[in-house]
Amino acid sequence: MTTKRWILVAAVLGSGIVFLDSTVVNVALPRIGRDLPRSFLGVLEGQSYVYNAYLLTLSALLILAGAINDYFGRKRTFLTGLVGFGLTSALCGFAPTMELLVLFRILQGAAGALLVPGSLALLTANFSGEEQGRAFGTWAGASGATTILGPLVGGLFVDTISWRAVFFINVPLVAAAAWATWVHVPESRDAESSPQFDWFGAALVAFAVGGLAFGAIYGQQRAWRDPVGFIAVGLGVVATVALPIWMTRVKNPLIPPELFRSRNFTVVNISTLLIYGALYVTFYYLGLFQQGTLGYTAAAAGAGGIPGSLFLIFFSRRFGTLSARYGPRIFMAVGPLIMAVGVLWFARVPADSTPWRLNPSAAATYWPPVSYLVDFLPGSVIFGVGVMMLVAPLTTALMTSVPVRHSGLGSAINNAISRVGPQLAGALIFVFLTANFYGILASRLAGVDVSSESFRNQVSPLNTPTDPALVAVVRDASTSSLHLAMLVGAALLLVGALVNAVGIQNRVPKAVVTEREPASATSA
Repeated sequence: MTTKRWILVAAVLGSGIVFLDSTVVNVALPRIGRDLPRSFLGVLEGQSYVYNAYLLTLSALLILAGAINDYFGRKRTFLTGLVGFGLTSALCGFAPTMELLVLFRILQGAAGALLVPGSLALLTANFSGEEQGRAFGTWAGASGATTILGPLVGGLFVDTISWRAVFFINVPLVAAAAWATWVHVPESRDAESSPQFDWFGAALVAFAVGGLAFGAIYGQQRAWRDPVGFIAVGLGVVATVALPIWMTRVKNPLIPPELFRSRNFTVVNISTLLIYGALYVTFYYLGLFQQGTLGYTAAAAGAGGIPGSLFLIFFSRRFGTLSARYGPRIFMAVGPLIMAVGVLWFARVPADSTPWRLNPSAAATYWPPVSYLVDFLPGSVIFGVGVMMLVAPLTTALMTSVPVRHSGLGSAINNAISRVGPQLAGALIFVFLTANFYGILASRLAGVDVSSESFRNQVSPLNTPTDPALVAVVRDASTSSLHLAMLVGAALLLVGALVNAVGIQNRVPKAVVTEREPASATSA
């Protein structure tokens, strides 16, 4: 195998495990909610934090990590991130309480932040032209494969071993990526980068995103009776306003404003915020609904997304080549439109949809029920076709819109935004979903205070209650709330498609082309 192939393997594995933990944990969340003791968190609230705490740290530190990649060396930083990710994954696997799992997920996200910008920076520094487009396509497809097949493997572990195993599966992947990086990846860095990192800017990003997302979820869970929710949202608003002011005044800002002079870079990041917010949140809530409301096994929930995902795995490389040859705009506009149609299909799933109870030890359960083939498979396939057209062209548009010496930083900014999107979209959908859920319960449960903290700790959207008398009404309310969440997700995708259609330019601006130069590199 050639050196470039090993570089691609390292990049795919390194970023793949980060993406894996953005999705594989979803199939374990219902079991985590049932098994882990909680001191003060509600069930859906705790599940939301397990998902969002990881993404929050990623989004807050990705940009800083991109600058660290460019200054200290991409290989060195990549290896550091791999070791940290392996250790924190083990901590998550051993977590004794929901609150500690949230804490360990924060640490895991910090380690993962070092990996994603490094993976794309390695590809940008070592590939060029159509070869680079094919490399991005392979990266997107293979990373997608780990993300997509992961939930199936994770579901099998949840059903046959324990939900803790979904964290332990990272360890062998980390070991393989570390070996490939140590032996085959050459060191490269930006000779002009500064050692003065913008730590305060990173803190502003964390407070902006974390305050808005945490405040919305915390406040809505407690019917806005606790001032902590208002305080967190207020901090988020202040940090959001302060961030652009700080970036224009500090000498070495976390997010250099000059990067946004590239039209494609600006447009790609706006559409990423919308599209990836819809992408992750749609399947986060869909997975909870399938298991917590309908009664799917974790393995079935993981297997259900595979058919549509095969398009991304097998055709991303082709669309990466096409976008490098013909320009990314048409693919970036049509892809999200098709994805929106797939999400709208999920908005019609009935409350009485028959669950798929896939059991690895019972061959008779391997074939899904007709309800899955009607209610979920078409939407998954349609969505997969859209993602297939979008991911590699978006990556190509992004990485050709910045000079090679800023490849780590440019990748980090986009990946941070792709993590910010799910948090903000998740908080938005959480507010709509819970308001709709408890509103329906209030109309159907006379004399019950559905806004009380004790009731909300026992009865959560998309989770089956322990009281048999409430199962039917909670199922109906959860289904209605899922439909609303899917409508919001589809709307975000449609806006993202419009942004790409209007804003993306197929030709890289001349100013950017003249800046693109080989990255300085030294042998490992």
